[in-house]
Amino acid sequence: MTTAVGWRPLLPIYLTCLGYGVLAGTGMPLIPLALEHRGVDTITIGLIEAVWGIGMIATAHRIPAIAARLGAVRLVLVALLCGATLDVTFAFTENLALWFVLSFLSGMVSGVPWVVSEIWINIVVDERQRGRATALYSAIMAIGLAMGPLALQVVGVYGPQPFLTCAAFALLVALPLLLVHEAPAIAPDSEGGFSKIVLMVPALLICALACGLGEQAAFSFLPIYGLKAGVPAETAVLWLSAFVIGNIALQWPIGWVADHVDRRVVLATCALASAGLTAALPAIDPHSQAILVVLVLWGGISFAIYAVGLALLGQRFKGGDIARANAALTSIYTFGGMVGPPIAGSALELLGRPGFGLSLAVVYGFAGIGALLALRRPG
Repeated sequence: MTTAVGWRPLLPIYLTCLGYGVLAGTGMPLIPLALEHRGVDTITIGLIEAVWGIGMIATAHRIPAIAARLGAVRLVLVALLCGATLDVTFAFTENLALWFVLSFLSGMVSGVPWVVSEIWINIVVDERQRGRATALYSAIMAIGLAMGPLALQVVGVYGPQPFLTCAAFALLVALPLLLVHEAPAIAPDSEGGFSKIVLMVPALLICALACGLGEQAAFSFLPIYGLKAGVPAETAVLWLSAFVIGNIALQWPIGWVADHVDRRVVLATCALASAGLTAALPAIDPHSQAILVVLVLWGGISFAIYAVGLALLGQRFKGGDIARANAALTSIYTFGGMVGPPIAGSALELLGRPGFGLSLAVVYGFAGIGALLALRRPG
């Protein structure tokens, strides 16, 4: 970070990201596991998961403007309170149609801490350390995400209790923000727009799409993939911990590389490596230690696609443009997450276990090729 600013302005947002990661890691596997336990087919599960993304996309582009009016901290606090209320509602209803509605509303409010935190980081951070700052953000989120499934080992994966636990976590996430005395001003450029962002960095947004698709597919169906492979439910949930532990281990070194070489090269390498790892999934014995190694590598490298992309965004856009650019990146990533569960769920349903990894490998591969082609453009 810059010498004048230092780490202090990022500390509360990093602490909030840690708590938000725990909340997300606990909550994301709950809906698919609960529905699978009730005998709902994987395609329907994927559609319910996708509705979350629709809610997110419907509001993400408005978050910078709302934050500019209400203030970043106040907006995040309101969103966390609403999220806690939705979790309580999830806990005490089994109506499938209502779950579609709740998933949509959850997407609307869940995007707020996410978008605001990334804008906050890109405003404060110094360019020379941007890759490491976004890597640390991603790693902190990963620590929280890894702790989430571990929390489910204590409270269980079925019934109302895990949803009530998520509601309590949402309230705890707010605590670091209550200590913030001054947050960076978010002032989106009124002349900026989504189309402008797409035209300037198309390959970056394609990689964000692939990243969101792969990660949400993993969080939605990796436990079900494990169940279909014959491992216990608790072990299948722990596969998610292996997936995000890779982020904790690999994010900082990848971020360091992104601060010392062309970030576009790092982006392309991460996408193509993710393609290779997911393509290898069907060939690996699910009862062996090798599956954990692949999940750790896949998690760390695929998460880095977003972190390096976030650093590239801060490198390319300045001033008021950065708020809208961050919202565009988040929306594209979320759209990938929206279409990812239906694609992965359909592949898993129609092709069996091999379909899960191979469908993701195609998407990562396409993004990696796009990132390589982008190297022909000026940096």
